[in-house]
Amino acid sequence: MLIGIKGLLQTAAIAAAFSLWPNFALASLPPIMPTGEVERGMTGEAFTVVDNGGLRSFRVDIVGLMDNGKGAQPMIMAKASGELIDRVGGILQGMSGSPVYIDGKLVGAVSAGLKEMETSTFFITPIEEMLKLWEMPDEKGKITRNPVDIKQISEENKKWRENLFKKKDEPAAKEGKEQAKTDEEEKTTDDNNAEEKSATASDDKGGEEQATTITDAKEGEAAADTSKNGDNDEENTASENKENTEEKNNWYFAGFNGLGQSYAQKHLSSILPGAGASVGSGYFAAGAGQKTGDTDYNAYLEAGSPMGVALVYGDFSVGATGTVTAVDDKKIVGFGHKFLHKGNVSYFLTDGAVVGTMSGPTAGVRLATLGNIIGRVNQDRNAGVAGELGVFPEVVPVKIHVKDKDLGREDDYGVRIAYDENLLAQLAATVAYAAMSKTADSLDESTARISFTVRTDAAKNGKIERNNMFYGASDVGQTAVTELLQAMAIVCANTDEESGVFDVQVDAQIERGRKTASLISAVPDKTKVKPGETVKFTTVIKPYRKNKETLVIPYTVPKRQPAGNLSLDIRGGGLVPLTQLAALQQAGVDLSPQEDKTIPTRTKLENFVSTGKNNEIIIGPGQLPQGDAPRRSRYKKADVKKDEHTVKLLSEKKKPEGETKFATEYIIDNVIHATLQIEK
Repeated sequence: MLIGIKGLLQTAAIAAAFSLWPNFALASLPPIMPTGEVERGMTGEAFTVVDNGGLRSFRVDIVGLMDNGKGAQPMIMAKASGELIDRVGGILQGMSGSPVYIDGKLVGAVSAGLKEMETSTFFITPIEEMLKLWEMPDEKGKITRNPVDIKQISEENKKWRENLFKKKDEPAAKEGKEQAKTDEEEKTTDDNNAEEKSATASDDKGGEEQATTITDAKEGEAAADTSKNGDNDEENTASENKENTEEKNNWYFAGFNGLGQSYAQKHLSSILPGAGASVGSGYFAAGAGQKTGDTDYNAYLEAGSPMGVALVYGDFSVGATGTVTAVDDKKIVGFGHKFLHKGNVSYFLTDGAVVGTMSGPTAGVRLATLGNIIGRVNQDRNAGVAGELGVFPEVVPVKIHVKDKDLGREDDYGVRIAYDENLLAQLAATVAYAAMSKTADSLDESTARISFTVRTDAAKNGKIERNNMFYGASDVGQTAVTELLQAMAIVCANTDEESGVFDVQVDAQIERGRKTASLISAVPDKTKVKPGETVKFTTVIKPYRKNKETLVIPYTVPKRQPAGNLSLDIRGGGLVPLTQLAALQQAGVDLSPQEDKTIPTRTKLENFVSTGKNNEIIIGPGQLPQGDAPRRSRYKKADVKKDEHTVKLLSEKKKPEGETKFATEYIIDNVIHATLQIEK
């Protein structure tokens, strides 16, 4: 076991021996210097990596202590100097976590600097604050439903690839041919559904796309204006800029092209503070496009070496790179500040490789890549991130197949997303969009066919299956991933229990052009019918810039339909039947979002799957059948029965009586009306 950094710092010659550390298997925590012993004027050394030459040191002069008040984290203000600092241009983004020592004792970690100020002055997070992370509760670590285990699933993964994307052709609408869908098709029960608790993890390595290392523009924790040395100019400057600090880690996005980065910037900014603002304007790391590594079960990290925290890993990667502060056997702590500040977490811990540095007059960046998955980050706190080597987070494997029909180009993508129900839906949609944008020649003025399967114990048969068509004049991809996002959000918002998501499979086909059609007419073969009788509607549609087409669609009148006129909507499946919503509201039914909370997650998913598709023609009542609408006078506002009735009314939509669905090869974009006279 290593004796720690204490002995290695006794002389410069021994300090140079850091490059020999890879010969050792484990490291132990060196002695520490509490903040109370740190004084202005002390001199020490910090260690970091700025190229492929291993650990290097630079001089650190203590400027003063920043006491942020009761309950707040103290900070140490310092100034860096020396040949290394002069060469790279100061303290850079990516150096956060670099350990600082005084007299061979670990003081803390480089954590933040001042925005738009000279780059050699920085703040140190005290090591005693960081070591507290190892003692924090780890409830996430008790979940072992679907951890990374490449050895166990390699053969399963091979079979999965062979059978993953079997095409499911949608039924074509042919002239004069009758086709009815009066009921939702019964879903085939998967023998390996909700009981299957160990999903296949993707062992695909990352894409060859040039990686993008992003400087983190997050504002750090404010430095208080009370210091031990208030007469020092630099301390006063820090106090005046207490809310203008930036943390010295890098956001890392790899595998994304320009469109993918723009989408991530727009849609991830709300869940990844600081990342969204930087995605589109970050640094391209030349030479950093190396493939993401794999899982290393026997890895280790040393203080001062690069490390990473990843949310998504594979052909697309999302995370941040920083520096290791301290190692004790298999426990690590680094960064010196928060990642997302989410407390107890379960993210990928990776090693890393430094490509080089870039600097400017007020800012600079150390370009680094995520390397192998080597463990699990379990704490994301104000003082830093902490984790453990050799144990791994729960993951959701995502497989995406994309075909550009015009170019004849097909690609498969694979990622693993660390399970966090607050991030999973947006991250899955982001990588699906990124995959489409990379394979398709263009997403403008295009039509997309999307099908996906989400295996989850939240669904009745252990999986959610959905396919649909979308058209976008400017970017069809953003519209096409909305249903995947919606399905995942329903699962992750389960109020009864935390749902297991075992894997996600997406199949996308993109073709140039607009495949939409408008309904022109729908003429029944008879206008007077009896309950239970079938009527054939000769329906004319006009595809965009094509000749009209005629379809014959049978419609069966509900057996309980009362005598009188029956108003019917003939509409595209993606259009909301506003007349039904209006009838419910007029009847006194409360359709506010709060009511939705009473519907079970499984029912929400069934409703989602049975929702009309954009390429379907749906024939159904234009308003609630007589006798089925609730009466306003029957229920009072606070009457529990009203809630029960509303839940039943909104949830029992799987097989609506008197509704026919007819699939076409076009997205139907309008509504027309017809009337039948129902006889006794």
